[in-house]
Amino acid sequence: MSVIDVGDARLYYERYGHGPAVLFISGVTGDAGLWTRTAQALADEFTVVAYDRRGNSRSPRPEQWTSTSVDEQADDAAGLLRGLGIAPAVVVGASGGGAILTNLVLRHPEVVRAAVIHEPPFVSESSDPDEVGKQLGRLFEQGMATGDPKRALEGLLLWAWGEEGIAAAEPDLRRRLLANAEVFLTMELGAFIEYLPSPQELAGVTVPCIVAAGAGNRDPAAPYHHGYEESQWLATHMRTDLIELPGAHAPYLTHPTELTDALRPLLRALSPNTGRDSSPRPPSSS
Repeated sequence: MSVIDVGDARLYYERYGHGPAVLFISGVTGDAGLWTRTAQALADEFTVVAYDRRGNSRSPRPEQWTSTSVDEQADDAAGLLRGLGIAPAVVVGASGGGAILTNLVLRHPEVVRAAVIHEPPFVSESSDPDEVGKQLGRLFEQGMATGDPKRALEGLLLWAWGEEGIAAAEPDLRRRLLANAEVFLTMELGAFIEYLPSPQELAGVTVPCIVAAGAGNRDPAAPYHHGYEESQWLATHMRTDLIELPGAHAPYLTHPTELTDALRPLLRALSPNTGRDSSPRPPSSS
């Protein structure tokens, strides 16, 4: 078991392979295991790290830790990169991990070589934020009515990941994810939803950034279409391309092979010379 002390937190992490450094940041449930199949597949060419965010899964809850913020989460990621000696790295963040990564490039640009940000939860910038809020509220209320936070988290994951995503999580991973329900619902959810950088901040980002959305969320009828819209908003204000990745909101679970195939050329292009030909800029799919 690999752990590292970062500030007041002890973080569990997994490290694979050799080559240019890549860090994966998870969103809801904060578990490194969401990226295992993708990380292992990329280990032939890259040093890949994923970690359990503070208070989640195998990263213990710090003493007297009762609240969090996206700033704190980004500080953890920066400390991890420095502590492992792999900064600057290409960093990939999805969902809440995308919000953390956005904060990271704004506040700790020196540790990020380049960023790939997938569907961060900037709900207020979707076309109907009130409806998204109502859906989230209904899921929370339905789950909490049972007296079991795990039921509330399971309902949210079903909405965000779909049945395919839930089914793709192996039993041990699923147990860990649901065990993080209290931390997510009482400490993280509000912090992620409230975080929104200004257009002026985003326009000033100096780190090369790619913003991604799930191809399966492009259709306005898709249950998580708002995630696609939020990525469109971010790409516009970062003045970068929007690209599509396979699947919907959780391609690391539903389409790990296709995700690996899509990420590999991006990581090559964004990393130091890997000894292979690479295009300096991915094509736009917006």
